[in-house]
Amino acid sequence: MAMWNPWRGCKRCSDGCKYCYIHKGDSKRNIDTTNIVRTKDFYKPIEKLNNGSYKIKSGIVYVCFSSDFLIEEADPWRDECFQMMKERSDLTFLFLTKRIDRFLKCIPKDWNDGYDNVVVCCTVENQTNADTRLSIFKDLPIQHKCITAQPLLENINIEKYLDDIELVVVGGESDKDAREFDYDWALNIREQCIRKKVNFEFRQCGTYFIKDSKKYTLPTKELCKQAKLANIDYHVSSIGNDK
Repeated sequence: MAMWNPWRGCKRCSDGCKYCYIHKGDSKRNIDTTNIVRTKDFYKPIEKLNNGSYKIKSGIVYVCFSSDFLIEEADPWRDECFQMMKERSDLTFLFLTKRIDRFLKCIPKDWNDGYDNVVVCCTVENQTNADTRLSIFKDLPIQHKCITAQPLLENINIEKYLDDIELVVVGGESDKDAREFDYDWALNIREQCIRKKVNFEFRQCGTYFIKDSKKYTLPTKELCKQAKLANIDYHVSSIGNDK
């Protein structure tokens, strides 16, 4: 898998953004996160070696993890990114967004029912935002849809939105300022996914983790490992086009 950040910088727009890792990291480096700028990697998917082959080999490419792919400030650049995605049909591009309400304003003219090699993940963190965003997401013309509930801040019910969803990812919040994460929330979403036959992944515990009414404080480096050890992932089929 590869990472492609055509631009960087973001603006808080949601409850889940409060302790965003992007803002946190930029603060340590005295960088203004609200300044959205193109990066030197803008053309990374179509860069070639001296022999004419692409530098990025076939596989999954995680897009814009230093921003939001649908952020308004990137509107002038996005069409060119979509054309690069179309050119690299051998790659599967995956991006997350909290701005799913902007989707129809952002897609290219030739999008139609969606590019088959693009996976769109709608991010939710509480019931209010789940209802708002997923009620939009469910009707959008997208070939491959995923839901990311991370950081999950409360118990939520998303079962009625799971038709045509390929994967739901759940995780808690990390670092010293993190809000508590209850393991039962992950189990609840897992049961919803099983009933709807949707892939489920428990991506990470929260720093302040509750299980069986007991509270634990976990080091950041252990959050993904402990989630994996829980062994509650549920897989039905492959996600997108794993080329």
